[in-house]
Amino acid sequence: MTDGGALSGITVLDLATFLAAPVCATLLGEFGADVIKVEQPGVGDDLRRLGRAAAPQDDRTGGGGRHLPIPSFWWLVEARNKKSITCNLRDPEGQALIRRLAADAHVLTENFRPGTLERWNLGWEALSAVRPSLVMVRVSAYGQTGPHRDRPGFGRIAGAVGGLSYMSGYPDRPPVSPGTPTVPDYLAGVFAAVGALVALRHAERTGRGQVVDVGLYEPVLRILDDALAVYGGTGHVRERIGSGTESAVPHNHYRARDGRFIAVACTNDRMFARLAKALGREELAGDPTMATTAARLAHREAVDALVAQWIGARDADAALAALAAEEVPSSLVMSVRDLFEDAHVRARENILSVATSLVGTLAMPGVVPRLTHTPGAVRHAGPGSPGQDNEEIYGSRLGLSSAERARLREKGII
Repeated sequence: MTDGGALSGITVLDLATFLAAPVCATLLGEFGADVIKVEQPGVGDDLRRLGRAAAPQDDRTGGGGRHLPIPSFWWLVEARNKKSITCNLRDPEGQALIRRLAADAHVLTENFRPGTLERWNLGWEALSAVRPSLVMVRVSAYGQTGPHRDRPGFGRIAGAVGGLSYMSGYPDRPPVSPGTPTVPDYLAGVFAAVGALVALRHAERTGRGQVVDVGLYEPVLRILDDALAVYGGTGHVRERIGSGTESAVPHNHYRARDGRFIAVACTNDRMFARLAKALGREELAGDPTMATTAARLAHREAVDALVAQWIGARDADAALAALAAEEVPSSLVMSVRDLFEDAHVRARENILSVATSLVGTLAMPGVVPRLTHTPGAVRHAGPGSPGQDNEEIYGSRLGLSSAERARLREKGII
C-alpha cells in the first residue's frame, strides 16, 4: 500500500449499527480511511451478537464493568480496520463529544430512522454547522423523504420492497430471499460508499459537504436489469421462473450425476453453438427450434431438458471439462467449502487469513476492488472490546484529561 492507502488522511465517524451503513465505512477503511466506530457504552454494537459467536464467552470486562462475550464472526469481519469508541448518543454530553469529533471528520455514516439524530441534536444542520465540508451518509429503510420514511426495515424488507424477492424462487412456491436477506444491506453499503466518494470529491473542489441519502430498498430496485423498463413499456410483470432467467436459455443450474450442480450461461447464439458442440450435437445450432434466442425462449422446457439430461449423465468434473473445452460459460455452483478449495479463489487471494488476539487466525473475504497502485488492505479484524480505543480518541485526539475521561465513564457517557 502506498502512503497508507488512497484514502489516507480521510476520517470517517461511523455512528451506524448492524450492516448497511457500517459496510460503507468498512469499504472506505479498506482503502486507508481512519474509521472511528461509535458503540453503545457497556453493550457495544448489535452486530457483535448477530450470527455465530467466534468463540465461547471469556472473562474479559468491557466498559461499565460488564462481562462481554467474544464477538461474532460477522463483527470481526465487517468491523475490520475500525477503531472503537463508546458514546451515549442519547445524552447531551455524549452528543457534544460527537459534535467535537465531527468537526474534524470528513465522512459520517448513520442508519437511524429519519429524525432520530435531529432529536439528539446531531442532524445535518447541527453537524454541518461545525464542519461545513462534512459528507453525511444516511442509510435508512425507505430514505429520508416519502410517506414511508418513518417505517423500520431490514434487508429482508428491502428485498421485498425493492422487487427482487418477488422474482426469486419458483412459480408454485413462495418468494425466497435471493441468496441471503443481507444482500440488500451489502448493496446499500456499496452504493453509499460510491455516494460518499462522489460527495468527497465535490467537497474537495468547493468546500461544501452534503447528505448522501440511501433507502435500503433503492439499490435493490436499481439492479432489476430491464424489469422496470419492460413493465413501463409493455405492462409485462416478471414472474418467478426458478433458477432460470427470463431473457436467455439455457441459462440455469443443472444437476450432475454426482449430485453437484453446474451453472451454464448461454446468452447469445454463438455461445449456444459452442454448447451444442460440447454436447456432441452440433446440428442443434441450426435447428429452427433452438438456433436463435427467440426460438430457445419459445422452447425453454425442451432446451433446458436437453442440457439437464446431458449433464445429469456425467459427474460434475467431466461435464465441466467438456464445457470448458468449447469455452462454454459454466461453473460448479460452489459451496463455501468449494470456495476454500478453489485454485482461482486462492490465487486471487479472495479469502484472507487475518491473525487475531481473540480467536487466532480468522478467514474473511478479501478487498474488492483490486487497485494496482493503491490497493486496499485488511490491517486488523474488528475491535475486540467496545471502547478499546477510547483513550486514543478521547485523550489524544480530543485532549480530554484522564480525570475527565474517568468522570464520563462513571456517568455512562463513554
